[in-house]
Amino acid sequence: MTPPRFATDVITFYHPAFWGLDSAGALRSWAAAHPSAFWERVMDTLAGTGVTGIELTFPPGDIDSALRAYGSAAAFRRALDARGLSVVSAFVAGEDAPDWRRGDNLPAIVADAERRAAFLAEAGARLLVTGLPMRTTFGTRPPFFVDAAYMTRMAGIAHAVGEAVARHGVRLAVHTESNSTLWYERDIDLFMALTDPRYVWLCPDSCHIALGGGDPVAVARRHTPRIALAHWKDAVGPIDVELTVDETVFAAQQPYMAALGSGIVDWRGWAEAMSRTPGAGTVLIELDEAADPVAALRAGTAVVSAARPA
Repeated sequence: MTPPRFATDVITFYHPAFWGLDSAGALRSWAAAHPSAFWERVMDTLAGTGVTGIELTFPPGDIDSALRAYGSAAAFRRALDARGLSVVSAFVAGEDAPDWRRGDNLPAIVADAERRAAFLAEAGARLLVTGLPMRTTFGTRPPFFVDAAYMTRMAGIAHAVGEAVARHGVRLAVHTESNSTLWYERDIDLFMALTDPRYVWLCPDSCHIALGGGDPVAVARRHTPRIALAHWKDAVGPIDVELTVDETVFAAQQPYMAALGSGIVDWRGWAEAMSRTPGAGTVLIELDEAADPVAALRAGTAVVSAARPA
């Protein structure tokens, strides 16, 4: 079996200690003022890990930051090429990303996705990853239900976005984020049943599915033909409390996440399922804010290599 290329999310490099800073806010401010220095260090560090692909995400490792640093997608691609690196995908993130929950902003959603897809195509990538809106805190009144009507509306937006980015040669893949409306196994099955497989793909995250009490391997096996990319990440165990779903929820989820190989994900089963998907050529290891990215990436790739089918 041909070995896959390894990739990682730029979030791997968001630990302030890696930059000699004392807070996430300080890193964001420094990187915003020095985008070229930020990207040069990320690229130079990756070049020594065996990981050759990157997923762009929210600031400071986003599309706009890359454009400020290099001026164009083509120039960004050349800088990556010089180090044997490439863009795999970009996540729709940032304060300027239109909210899918609104009912009157479909043109803005599509235009934003087309802008990102045009960048990706010029940068040599073919995947735009997004999530569905977040749930509300359990017990909130009036209640917000993730029902057939809601998912039908999300499917309609996904179809419009998927068709628009396809004209740039880019696939739309939807990510399974904790506490979002695409979290539980049932959410995933319902959304995938309502969407056209030619326009809407899946980006399952092994950690987040496990945090919702699901079986990542079972999800991957059910949706094998539609998995364009996956996030490889481990979990301590399902989230056993009702978290407050607001700007603090992402930090509140962190204690339930684990280093690859130290949690509950069945890596042999996951690797076997992933080997049969359209996205089998890339293994994207997600390591949130590693103080030592080189050591963390090397450890992660070792776990994956041991788990992969012979």
